[in-house]
Amino acid sequence: MDIASIGGIIVAILGILAGMMIEGGSVSQITQPTAALIVIGGTTGAVLLQFPLKIVLAALRQMFKIFFSGKEDNEEVLKQLVQFANKARKSGIVSLDQDLSSVEDPFFRQALMLAIDGMEPSEVRKIMQMELDNKSEMEEKIPQVFEAAGGYSPTVGIIGAVLGLIQVMQHLDNITEVGRGIAVAFVATIYGVGLANLICLPVAGKLKIRHREEQMVKEMILEGVISILEGMNPRMMETKLRTFLADGHAVEMTAEVAV
Repeated sequence: MDIASIGGIIVAILGILAGMMIEGGSVSQITQPTAALIVIGGTTGAVLLQFPLKIVLAALRQMFKIFFSGKEDNEEVLKQLVQFANKARKSGIVSLDQDLSSVEDPFFRQALMLAIDGMEPSEVRKIMQMELDNKSEMEEKIPQVFEAAGGYSPTVGIIGAVLGLIQVMQHLDNITEVGRGIAVAFVATIYGVGLANLICLPVAGKLKIRHREEQMVKEMILEGVISILEGMNPRMMETKLRTFLADGHAVEMTAEVAV
C-alpha cells in the first residue's frame, strides 16, 4: 500500500472540511447533487470527446495503481533473474525452458523465450526494445486523461455557477433567496476546482511515476536476460541490475553462484 497516496487524500479532505467548520460552515452547505452532476457529467463528456473510449476505460482501471507500490514485486523479479543466471551458468540457457511457466510477466517471458531459442543478444534487445517503446507510448496516454479532466473540470464548474446565477436572477424580488442561491451556485465552482486539484491532477502525476517505475523494471528485465545470454557472472549481473531499482536492499542469492 502507498501510504502517501492514502494519507494525502485524507489530509486534503480533512484540512478543507476542518477549515470550513472553523469558519462556522457545515458539510451540508457544499453538498449539492445538482452541482456535482454538472461538474462530473460535463467533465466526463469532454474527456470522452477528446480520448477514445478504450483509453478512458484503461485510465479508470489503472487508478488503483496510485494506492499500491510494486517495490516488493520488483525485488522478486530481480531475485528470479539471479536464479535464472545461476541455472543458465551451470546447465546452459536451454535449461531455462522448463522455467518459462513460472514467469508471470509477459514481457519477461517473451524476452526469455527469445534467448532460449538461440537468438543473438543484439536481436533480442532490438525486438524487446521495440515492444517496450510501443507499450510506453500507449501508457503515456493514461495520465493525459486525468490531466485533461483536471483542465476541464474548473471550467465546467464555472458553467455550473453561471447556470445557478441565472436561476438566482429570477428571484431578485426575494433578497433572502438571492443570497442563498448565490452561495449554492458557487458550490459548482468548488466541485470543479476540487476535482481538478485534489483528484485528477495528483492522480495523473502519480500514474506518471508508476509508469516510469514499470518501465524501469522492464528495462531491468531486458538487461538481465541479455546478461544471462552473454554469460555474465550472476553476482556482477545482480549489481548491475540493482541500479534500475531506486531503493532496495540486496537480494539473497537463492542458488550458489557457478564458478
